[in-house]
Amino acid sequence: MSSSVSHVPAAPAEQAKHHFAQLLRFETDCWDTHFAMTNNRMDFVLLDVRSALLFAQGHLPNALSLPHKSIDNDRLADYPADTLFVVYCAGPHCNGADKAALKLAALNRPVKKLIGGVTGWLDEGFDLVKD
Repeated sequence: MSSSVSHVPAAPAEQAKHHFAQLLRFETDCWDTHFAMTNNRMDFVLLDVRSALLFAQGHLPNALSLPHKSIDNDRLADYPADTLFVVYCAGPHCNGADKAALKLAALNRPVKKLIGGVTGWLDEGFDLVKD
């Protein structure tokens, strides 16, 4: 008797390897982002893509406020074309980061989504800052 977990067989190892390698090209997590930030390895621009009001109420350290509706070439003009952007929104219940990532990709900008967003950040025990 199989469980609902194993009822659909797992993908062959080669397919799983490809899938998870690709996933890591699109996403990063709160722990890796925090580690980079606190170990002087911040080689990306962290964008809070929520509203300016929510940003002011609390955001990740070193994040810049750029609501996803405002992303365009003019707003990105000061960044070299190869700048990696990491985008986040409220959390897994919010698709603002996906909208922002899509806009950045459409503008030919490297982008990753911070999975978990603010909710994930707080779940990891990290603090928000207010300006």
